[in-house]
Amino acid sequence: MPELPETETIARDLDHEVSGRRILGVSVTRGDVLREVGPEELATRVTDATIVRCWRRAKLVVMELSTGDRIVVQPRFTGALLLDAGALPESERRYSTLAFRLDDGRLLHYRDIRRLGTVALMRPERFAAYSEALGIEPLDPGFTADELSGLLRGSRQAVKKVLMDQRAVVGIGNIYANEALWRAAILPSRPARELMPAEVARLRNAVVDVLRESIALRGTSFRDYVDASGGRGGFVARLAAYGRAGLPCPRCGEPLVGTHAIDGRSTVLCARCQS
Repeated sequence: MPELPETETIARDLDHEVSGRRILGVSVTRGDVLREVGPEELATRVTDATIVRCWRRAKLVVMELSTGDRIVVQPRFTGALLLDAGALPESERRYSTLAFRLDDGRLLHYRDIRRLGTVALMRPERFAAYSEALGIEPLDPGFTADELSGLLRGSRQAVKKVLMDQRAVVGIGNIYANEALWRAAILPSRPARELMPAEVARLRNAVVDVLRESIALRGTSFRDYVDASGGRGGFVARLAAYGRAGLPCPRCGEPLVGTHAIDGRSTVLCARCQS
């Protein structure tokens, strides 16, 4: 966390709220979250720059500046971008690792409790190279059943691992891989190359549907994820598999099974529906 729906929500919020705003300065309290630049270079390059637009690439939030630089945020497990007009709770500000001061008086904090996420400043050519190394966006028109089949049929790995490989398909983490595979009635441990065309088509549709539904509900919140205003995502109420081990399968009623055998991470499945 955050995965694609969460970073998409944050990026959309920021694009609405801060595009056109000028950065007057930046304060860095925890420099270990920075990549590509140090605190002094970051301050030099972003001060007086205007935020042109904000968008998402994979699980990254990207802020394009008038200078051409990109502020690239990878929130990982506990990172968040939070706007502060003076009312942000102290509990949130306490974990602010850096803050951009905007020309309308607000602060844009990068808050990261465990400091596992990163904030990078990249020039256009550096960001282009970084982005090109990532896989296909699952919400792009090019993410077809044929495209997914090409990614799967060359791999002996479990289909769940391929879905979560950011060099193949970006933005899908543990939560949405679990959900898509449950919806498609495919066993997560199946070797990817063994899936039949009809199964690949079901999986492609399940991936797209679950991501779009979660975006519409502003993501999934368990503990740490909040949007740019501090609000929580509502998709947690729609989860059919993830986090529900031992509870009845919504499709057949059998108890859902939890395992860590596939990739060392929690996988929840229905042994009947996904056999």
